[in-house]
Amino acid sequence: MQNKQAVLEDGQAAHVTDTHDWDNFVDDDIMQQKSAIHAEEAKKIPFLGDKEPISSLAAEYQSGSPILLEKIKVLDEQYAAIRRTRGDGNCFFRGFMFSYLEHILVSQDQAEVDRIQANIEKSRNALQSLGYADLTFEDFFALFIEQLEGVVQGKEGSISHEELVSRCRDPSVSDYVVMFFRFVTSAEIQKRSVFFEPFIMGLTNTTVEQFCKSSVEPMGEESDHVQITALSDALGVPIRVVYLDRSSCDNGGVSVNHHDFMPTASDLPNASVSAEKNNPFITLLYRPGHYDILYPK
Repeated sequence: MQNKQAVLEDGQAAHVTDTHDWDNFVDDDIMQQKSAIHAEEAKKIPFLGDKEPISSLAAEYQSGSPILLEKIKVLDEQYAAIRRTRGDGNCFFRGFMFSYLEHILVSQDQAEVDRIQANIEKSRNALQSLGYADLTFEDFFALFIEQLEGVVQGKEGSISHEELVSRCRDPSVSDYVVMFFRFVTSAEIQKRSVFFEPFIMGLTNTTVEQFCKSSVEPMGEESDHVQITALSDALGVPIRVVYLDRSSCDNGGVSVNHHDFMPTASDLPNASVSAEKNNPFITLLYRPGHYDILYPK
């Protein structure tokens, strides 16, 4: 999820053969050029990768910050594997999509399926009340429900784990489900505009509606705490985000911080049971500008 990130990283510089032509570009031209190059690079990476050991992260930072290498060792003690997502601005939603559907496929939790379907209907109603025509979002909603019902086994249309991975790599499915999540997120933010407005004003000088139209609904727009909070609240699904960064502990030790995005208690899965069962079953690793999927041990 790096469409707004600079294309050139780690201090590398492009060789420009004609500086006069480059100087004639305005800032927008330069940003569009960088975005186009980055988009081409992103296409070389699948929407969803295979499971890899946490140690595979270390290879990316061998010549980087020692504190990051130490934090990867801590991650390796707590998590069994990582599954990478394409850095195309949609990685948060793709990571959430696969993690949630994989959880249902493994757990076969019909009560959770029923619960989230009720929340999906609330999101549909919210979009309608906000003035959205059904034709603008209904196909996206229908496709996600199809995937949700597909991971429930014992039915004619049930799918395997291999098929789930395949579908999440297929643009005709994956992109539509990403758009489903974007509309759900947008509806939640606009429905609760009084709550979200101070956070949005802290990010950008726009109205809530403008923020949703420019930073939530379009494909390729990155997600921050506002989008994560809104999606978690709308669907009632807890999300844990683990941060791999260069921050250090006050006591000089090394630890990996995380934040749990928890919906209101009434919307939590198994809300009537102990809090232990409400620990997030979706865990994402955040590195600046990008989210991947983590699997706890």
